[in-house]
Amino acid sequence: MINENSSVLIIYTGGTIGMMHNPTTGALEPLDFDHLYRHLPVLENLKCRIDSYSFNPVIDSSDMNPEFWIKLAEVIEQNYENYDGFVVLHGTDTMAYSASVLSFMLENLNKPVVFTGSQLPIGMIRSDGRENFITAVEIATAYRDGTPIVPEVSICFENKLFRGNRTTKFNAEHFDAFLSGNYPPLAQVGVHIHFNENYILKPNFKKLKVHKNLDTNILILKLFPGIHPKKIEEFFHINGLKGIIMETFGTGNAPTNQDFLNIIGEAIHRGILIFNVSQCKAGSVAQGLYKTSLALEALGVVSGADITTESALAKMMFLFGENYPNEEIHRLLKIPLRGEMSPSSI
Repeated sequence: MINENSSVLIIYTGGTIGMMHNPTTGALEPLDFDHLYRHLPVLENLKCRIDSYSFNPVIDSSDMNPEFWIKLAEVIEQNYENYDGFVVLHGTDTMAYSASVLSFMLENLNKPVVFTGSQLPIGMIRSDGRENFITAVEIATAYRDGTPIVPEVSICFENKLFRGNRTTKFNAEHFDAFLSGNYPPLAQVGVHIHFNENYILKPNFKKLKVHKNLDTNILILKLFPGIHPKKIEEFFHINGLKGIIMETFGTGNAPTNQDFLNIIGEAIHRGILIFNVSQCKAGSVAQGLYKTSLALEALGVVSGADITTESALAKMMFLFGENYPNEEIHRLLKIPLRGEMSPSSI
């Protein structure tokens, strides 16, 4: 399954996985990736070429931003023809956001881009980082008949491989930190790696196209019982605002009082796109299923179906960055572009 003549580029952005204790000071410091085999000699058993690229300075995932995503996409673009796959080492807190946005930025991706990280530094005795790292490399170099098995952006964590734009971090302490509530794992890892190939995107063998314009004039509004319509109105009048991801209850339900609905309707009339995403970690928005979402459908709120909040944000940044007219963005939000939502859920 693994091509012994393959090559993989390790891209270290920062995060817990790349930290080791300094034997003199005891402090955690970034791993020297120029001596990767010395730190992880087991990698030599994979019999593939492993090179590395480290951002300088590295960045904590809490500081992740569109400028860094663009740099990351450019590293992949510049090295795309030289490697069979890429492993991105990334902090866990915003990994789902980064994997989601990279999936939209890398159009016609035909090679594996595998994100991974860890809950404990790779230099600690009980670290989950070593296993995550080794498995990610195996998956990034897994080819069959010259074709990559997982030619998409994914997240490899705790013996599972998920589609990157389908994931959410749901646990800050357990090694099993990520959830893909609405899409099956792309692979399950045990004694062998079992790829669920029916769920993996197929290569189209077209030339990679990298989109580098991301528009951040987007906000997330999480509804809660008792939220005051006037505060929502102020929120919707923020200067330059183009889109709102509205996290609703259950299957896309929201308050039915007229003040709230008037604010929503007025915002849409002013050209603000409102994307309805469920607060639930699994399940789908179904506008019109209940009376509490019927009015949203009538007003022109866009149903997010079973998309995650992280992916909804990435998709809106991408579409607004492409300068499509609102009518086209409205249409594209409702259809899967990178496998980020299920056609049957729309």
